[in-house]
Amino acid sequence: MSNDAMSIHPDAAREAVQVYQIFIKATPQAIWDAITRPEFTAQYFYGSRVETTAEVGTPFRYRAPDGETLWGDETVFESDPPRRLVVGWRSLYDEQAAAEPASRITWEIEPQDGGFCLLTATHDHLEQSPITAHNVAGAGWMMVLSGLKSVLETGSGLAA
Repeated sequence: MSNDAMSIHPDAAREAVQVYQIFIKATPQAIWDAITRPEFTAQYFYGSRVETTAEVGTPFRYRAPDGETLWGDETVFESDPPRRLVVGWRSLYDEQAAAEPASRITWEIEPQDGGFCLLTATHDHLEQSPITAHNVAGAGWMMVLSGLKSVLETGSGLAA
């Protein structure tokens, strides 16, 4: 890691593994669909539309709202529908972050008694990607997860 990256984000090591959890009143399949289908991601993932079959070894892409620009273009590493999905992550929407090594996002969906699920999003492999770690930390992923929850529970995202 360059000294420049460390001087920009001195807390990068602390942010190398980020874990976010949220309870959602939805089935595992509904949550899986919200993660892997464009009609859902467009409502909560900053307007981006996911393109994937969610099969191991296939692409996992996010297209910007313009439909052309790629915000993410990675690969599915693990897939166990509708329980677990592991994909690569590079923030192509930011030139500096795009130059960093890819990190990884793991989605885990655990059914709970009472008709809801615990969704855990773990963003890791960020040790060599301090700009990405800083950009997605805290409010970044929480906005996505809160929006996903809102879409599934109310039918609309957080943004009007």
